[in-house]
Amino acid sequence: MKGDRLISGALLVSAFSSITVLTLIAVFMFKEGAPIFAKTGLFGMFGQEWDPLHQKFGILPFIVGSIWITFGALVIGVPTGVLAATYLAVFAKKKVSAVLKPVIELLAGIPSVVYGFIGVIWLAPIIRTRLGGAGLSILAASIVLAIMILPTIIGVSMDAINAVPKSFREGSLALGATEWQTAWRVTLPAARSGILISIILGMGRAIGETMAVIMIAGNSTIIPKSILDPARTLTANIAIEMGYAVGDHRRALFATAIILFLFIVILNSIALKLSRRKF
Repeated sequence: MKGDRLISGALLVSAFSSITVLTLIAVFMFKEGAPIFAKTGLFGMFGQEWDPLHQKFGILPFIVGSIWITFGALVIGVPTGVLAATYLAVFAKKKVSAVLKPVIELLAGIPSVVYGFIGVIWLAPIIRTRLGGAGLSILAASIVLAIMILPTIIGVSMDAINAVPKSFREGSLALGATEWQTAWRVTLPAARSGILISIILGMGRAIGETMAVIMIAGNSTIIPKSILDPARTLTANIAIEMGYAVGDHRRALFATAIILFLFIVILNSIALKLSRRKF
């Protein structure tokens, strides 16, 4: 009994330590970034021009760039990841699944700079030659990020699909449904919550990615109008300029981090609400 209480206490401390660290990070960001909001107004940073030398801190181009690139990565990565997870968990033979799953998980261990380098050397020239534009663009960044989030989506989705009781599948097959009908109408709906969690995790990875996006997105401070246009994300802007920023410029970058933090919280809250919704 005493050992159980010690373990329970240790787990409780670990849980509260995570919350404490998150709270300290949030407090530090708001402490450093709040003064610029007081100076420019609550919506003063949502302008279209970013020019720190002239005290212009409009981050709207970075917000739009983040949304475009993240949305593009999800459009490419989510269907691919869910279909791959469905194949590996339902249709693939055990030997095939045993080989492919570790290979896919290995993708998560590749440094993001390697993805960015491959995108710059191989992907960007193809886009520039075949589709036009500079090559370093929203499309290139979306494709690279889609590949980077695949291990997360596939891994979590597979666990969710494998967690569906076998009686569901057996009952569907017994009623005359095909393997594909069973997967589409029974297994995937039953695993919906887990699949949505994998999408949430993938979205968080896409929004928070920095190095690969810096290398492949083009880093334009102008609002993009096409998927072939270059763009800069919120994370990329912070990483690029924090090293030399001082004064209001530095505060504006912390304010950017606050907006990014709130942006992720809102998106995750919406996704979690959808995951609990009964369709």
